[in-house]
Amino acid sequence: MTDQQASPIAGTDEATPRGPWDYPRHWIADVLASDGGVVHLRPIVPDDADRVVRFHAGLSERTRYMRYFGPTPTLPPREVVRMTTVDHNQRVALVAVLGGEIIAIGIYEGLSMDGKPESAEVAFVVADDHQGRGLGPVLLEHLAGAAAENGFTRFEAEVLSENPNMVAVFRDAGYQISRAFDGATVHVEFLIDPTEALLSVRNARERASEARSVANLLRPTSVAVIGASRDPKKVGNTLLANILAGGFAGPVFPVNGPAHPAEEADDAAAAKVPARHAAVHGNPRRQTRERPPSVRGIRAYETVRDIPDPVDLAVVAVPAPMVDAVLDDCLVKGVRTLVIVSAGFGESSEAGLASERRLLEQVRAHGMRLVGPNALGVANNDPETALNATLAPRIPADGRVGFFCQSGALGIAILDTAARRQIGLSTFVSAGNRADVSGNDLLQYWDTDAATDVILLYLESFGNPRKFSRIAQRVSRSKPIVAVKSGRGALTPARAARSAAATLDDRIAQMVLEQAGVIQVDTIPELFDCATIFAYQPLPRGPRTRIIGNSSVIGSIAADTARSRGLEVIDTVDLGAGASEEEFESAVAAAMAAPEVDAIIVVFVPPVAVDADWHARALMAAANTPDADGPKPIVTTFLAVEGIPQGLMRPGPNGLPARGSIPSYSSPERAAAALAHSWAYARWRGQPESSVVRPAGLDPAAARMFVREKMADLQDVEETDEPGKVLGHLEAARLLAWYGIEIVPFREVRTLHEASAAARELGFPVAVKATSAGWRGRIDREGARLDLPDPTAVVGAFAELIELTGDPVLHVQKMAPKGIGTVITMRDDTSFGPIISFGLSGSTFDLLGDRAFRAIPLSDRDAADLVTAPRSAPLLDGYRGEHPADKEALVDLLRRISALVDDIPEIREVHLDPILVSTETAAVLHAQIRIGPVPNKADTGPRRLA
Repeated sequence: MTDQQASPIAGTDEATPRGPWDYPRHWIADVLASDGGVVHLRPIVPDDADRVVRFHAGLSERTRYMRYFGPTPTLPPREVVRMTTVDHNQRVALVAVLGGEIIAIGIYEGLSMDGKPESAEVAFVVADDHQGRGLGPVLLEHLAGAAAENGFTRFEAEVLSENPNMVAVFRDAGYQISRAFDGATVHVEFLIDPTEALLSVRNARERASEARSVANLLRPTSVAVIGASRDPKKVGNTLLANILAGGFAGPVFPVNGPAHPAEEADDAAAAKVPARHAAVHGNPRRQTRERPPSVRGIRAYETVRDIPDPVDLAVVAVPAPMVDAVLDDCLVKGVRTLVIVSAGFGESSEAGLASERRLLEQVRAHGMRLVGPNALGVANNDPETALNATLAPRIPADGRVGFFCQSGALGIAILDTAARRQIGLSTFVSAGNRADVSGNDLLQYWDTDAATDVILLYLESFGNPRKFSRIAQRVSRSKPIVAVKSGRGALTPARAARSAAATLDDRIAQMVLEQAGVIQVDTIPELFDCATIFAYQPLPRGPRTRIIGNSSVIGSIAADTARSRGLEVIDTVDLGAGASEEEFESAVAAAMAAPEVDAIIVVFVPPVAVDADWHARALMAAANTPDADGPKPIVTTFLAVEGIPQGLMRPGPNGLPARGSIPSYSSPERAAAALAHSWAYARWRGQPESSVVRPAGLDPAAARMFVREKMADLQDVEETDEPGKVLGHLEAARLLAWYGIEIVPFREVRTLHEASAAARELGFPVAVKATSAGWRGRIDREGARLDLPDPTAVVGAFAELIELTGDPVLHVQKMAPKGIGTVITMRDDTSFGPIISFGLSGSTFDLLGDRAFRAIPLSDRDAADLVTAPRSAPLLDGYRGEHPADKEALVDLLRRISALVDDIPEIREVHLDPILVSTETAAVLHAQIRIGPVPNKADTGPRRLA
């Protein structure tokens, strides 16, 4: 991936200049240009000298003039050395590399010599052929990230007044710039600290580039099938057959080189022809070679390089050892996207995983994107594309649902189920090992895709959980996302064997998905139950549901399920077993017209030997009554049919089910459950969007510097279950104070004299407490002596605890107001990213697992919901005559912890326990904070591919 590997700088003091090779490894990044192509960014090194010279020589005269304020036809050798030899602190230069060559350079240089130690001058230049791809803003983002790490707060730039595009780069990136003109040049200055406006612009650019990269994959104008065998039993033959049968709108090029096993078999057969036969009739093998080879009647090529026309998408179905050679051909050809169905990579062995990593490095180094390896394939039902590049024997017809999964075998079953239920798909991606393209990329694409109304996900893991939550919350505002997990604890395979951890991870996953507005289901049938109602029926405006049917028993079952799922059953209308078509139509039409009804469940048990078509006619007629009180969802149990029965279908232009078709379910429980999911999503989407508002009184600069100083002590830290180090109690209190979180005043004491003096300083009453983990928080409170009124009591308590616990240090703490004990915990979860939890304090609540979880950062509503989410939360409202607790103080605490962790990702764990919540305040008695290296910076800085 890189031309020169850098040495890791674990715990290096950021203020110290580095050697020319010693740059932070996390500055290396693969990024997406605005056209969806991949570009590799890394710090410059001395070995780049020749590349820099070639890059400069390839610039046009005008580009050189705009960058250097003069013609500058060649770079002097001394300037080349200066450009490529930097200290990665006061001077940082990043290069954008494609195919091993530099296509853009960005640099900043500190202005401390000019009396501005906090400022740096920034400049960049992009090769003419790559201008307009958005590389300038990307370089600016990554330079700003590096500068902030090195303590800079401001960028400055000198721009020729005839170069307004450069000024526009700074402005359009979201920075608040100030300008000064002196006639020939424009002086630009701006702060580089991320603001909400800056992050909004950055996320919008990320969204556009990732959507474009997926569009390149799903909307190719030409396809090559590499490994297209003539043997119908081969994977390559199946892929080619499916692409042709799907009616792909562009040219298809089979690639069937002589090294392919099928070709070897043909050659072997030809070699068995007797010599005398060849002498009389000629060599059949030679005759075959003289004719253009073909597969399924289409001209085939030996390599993708031999194809005379451009190739957008290459679908690869050759054995894993051959993929490297195929990839070389694709790189030379300029293929934009790859789908690799070949197995034998990361899913098979450590060696396969190493091969997969090398494959990804090569793919990205040459600007391509990859689905797979070990993928089922991709499909796009848009008639203008009509692409079925999958191994599935059957795919659904064109529709409004997008689907993403990983497992190939499961994908085939899913596609078959969708087809049987008449759920039309817009696009489908099975990502296999998900080395590159992930569910996050597809969410970005579907968010902008006018052909997709509903999104289905089969999740096996979160590749980048912070990013998933951020994207899903935005997409869910306009399109429902339904996700099914792959089994208990399967979102964290490494820990699935530990049932307790797996169960906890399931609960966390559920709450994180709910926070993002994602509808989570447990089974594939339930996934499609939801897809059907979302695809064809409107969202309910409320929970009030009327149940209509001709069976009191079935109606009762539907009502019980509806109530248990959060719907409000206002009444059940039993028409009786002998109900006529007119009675059904009249009852449903009345419900459609009734303002007190938000949704309708129709249960139908056909009488023996009666044609049930009349029921469908009655239901469709009533659903379209002109007297309806607005659109209302209708679900039914029609002959236990799953999907859209013929009689309940509203045909679209293509003869397939269109919006307004009525979904049928095999049981009343499933019909009611699907409707309940629809209402839960409608309720979430109907809430006003809540933003992340930073509390007042924060000092992130001081806190960040403090953490960096402590991180400098961590040398050669290895990732373990608990990496990094735990801050001391006084250090934790100091760090929290910069974010407006005050620990109830305490002093660390080692002697009787210190204890007595501390108590007098704090003011009575006080508590004396043990400090070791084994004595804190005990039910019997043996590790603490509370409400001590005078120095004599303090001295006695100190002596008792020193002897009892053996702790060399005790705490003397001011007594807090009486209140309900609560706990706030943040941990950097390996599967979900930073997760914050809230619950009541104590071993009983720990044992019951009564904790609520949310992903960081918290919006105002997230924080408020978190306080009310635990089952024991009503105790905070005043239980059995008790005074209500100050929940607003808890919300404020949660928001401050969220801001702290979001600002400083090196904070890996925060534990506030107990927090005593009284009627007027929330008093934090104890805090523990652990810091350590950030395991994944993929969504905590400048945009990059994971």
